[in-house]
Amino acid sequence: MATHISPLAGKPAPASSLVDIARLVTAYYSEVPEPSVAAQRVAFGTSGHRGSSFAVSFNERHVLAITQAICQYRAKQGIDGPLFLGIDTHALSQPACASALEVLAANGVETMLATNDEYTPTPAVSHAILVYNRGRTAGLADGIVVTPSHNPPDNGGFKYNPPNGGPAGTEITGWIEAAANGLLGASMQGVRRVPYAEALRAATTHRHDYIGSYVADLDNVIDFEAIRNAKVRMGVDPLGGAGVHYWARIAEHYKLDLTVVSDSVDATFRFMTLDWDGQIRMDPSSPYAMQRLLDIKDRFDIAFACDTDHDRHGIVTSKAGLLAPNHYLAVAIDYLFQHRPQWAANAAVGKTVVSTRLIDLVTKRLGLRLYEVPVGFKWFADGLLDGSLGFGGEESAGASFLRRDGTVWTTDKDGLAPALLSAEITARCGRDPGQLYAELAQEFGNPLTDRVEAPATVQQKKQLAALTPAQLGASELAGEKIDSVLGNAPGNGAAIGGIKVIARSGWFAARPSGTEDIYKIYAESFAGADHLQRILEDAQAIVDRAIAPPAAAGGGNAASKKDH
Repeated sequence: MATHISPLAGKPAPASSLVDIARLVTAYYSEVPEPSVAAQRVAFGTSGHRGSSFAVSFNERHVLAITQAICQYRAKQGIDGPLFLGIDTHALSQPACASALEVLAANGVETMLATNDEYTPTPAVSHAILVYNRGRTAGLADGIVVTPSHNPPDNGGFKYNPPNGGPAGTEITGWIEAAANGLLGASMQGVRRVPYAEALRAATTHRHDYIGSYVADLDNVIDFEAIRNAKVRMGVDPLGGAGVHYWARIAEHYKLDLTVVSDSVDATFRFMTLDWDGQIRMDPSSPYAMQRLLDIKDRFDIAFACDTDHDRHGIVTSKAGLLAPNHYLAVAIDYLFQHRPQWAANAAVGKTVVSTRLIDLVTKRLGLRLYEVPVGFKWFADGLLDGSLGFGGEESAGASFLRRDGTVWTTDKDGLAPALLSAEITARCGRDPGQLYAELAQEFGNPLTDRVEAPATVQQKKQLAALTPAQLGASELAGEKIDSVLGNAPGNGAAIGGIKVIARSGWFAARPSGTEDIYKIYAESFAGADHLQRILEDAQAIVDRAIAPPAAAGGGNAASKKDH
């Protein structure tokens, strides 16, 4: 199960790796998707529709069709409040925003664009929806965020947030996806649209101060007084993302010792260091993508970064370096539930099935209820909305948590709040999150995690998604008896869309990719690196055997990638 790390990983992006922005935007407008080709249809994954205009998987027709489908969904559901529309800094986000506005205006949707066309983080859109909807039972708001998250610069993305402020659930995205593909198949007949200049002048198009509203409300989530009093020195790298101008405003508003190490915005993201595979990817959980901040970590007491739409965080300490996302989630949970006395006593801890078991152990020690769900932040939205979840987090460095008074903050991932929480933790505990994780590891053990991918056909992916515990055909994992096999998440009973196998010292989960012909294996061991490797090897053998065609015998796919 070899991992192929590029020799360029962690090094500055060479000119040869930079995307041609002019060609990319031209392809957005000129290429026409073929609805009969699966890769060119609208497809919502866990975070909306994503693709590249070069691959004819994200272009003008996709955005027009999706936006019209959203308008139809709103009408069907009686959602008639304002729609908050935000964008990140990817090259395709601005043209996609323009396309969306043309359709929204033609459909008479009250649309809230950012003041001064400011970039807008995903959590700022979620926050705006929730603040507007507070106390309302009618005329509810919803939102669209134009972002492919941390994906490479040639990607575009488009996701819908309903009135609960979180990522749309599968019942919503399935409806929108089908309606959008119907419009593509009908050569766009049924798409209402006005010219962009007319859409900007429309009486339904308004401006909203996302940055001012979000920043002014942050002290209801983070204890800035403690950070100021402790004189915590902070550094932040926005990675050229949508929150690039938020950090200086936060520092000024709350009088913090916070240094923005770079405020560059460049759609080629030429300032990035290359990720593990030699690609430009704005992933704050990758030590390769975070090399710029790691090089200067000793200048700060705590440092952090966020991805392009600022819904993921990366935490860096001078001694521990970049914390693994699972490690910081455990530290944040342990801290928050002991330092938020106004939270409901029965507020639960939310985690996905592929997040660390260390969260389970911390939650049990705190006497709290664990809410374990399938992959996707959408599963946390309603619990965060009503306060029954104090915290929701996933292993890919996405999290959100309640305001200090126990009411909802955001119901989508918020990279800024967990980043700033690391400074509060440092201030209040006198130790940074890396040191606090070391204490947790001494108490519970130090789990090692890995994630790999292997090829799978469309049919094999369907088989894996439908796999039941009874079909597994295995009794041991890395030399230990298998204690349990899950096909459904313990927290809400929803299908995992794969399988999770648990033994005494470790576990693995396998699920198919929603966008590529691969499956993913997540694994964790409390018994060291060799044991983790055995889990990965056994996991792949178990999965390959379970999804193999009836005539197949022996062998297995070669794992192709490790994320972290």
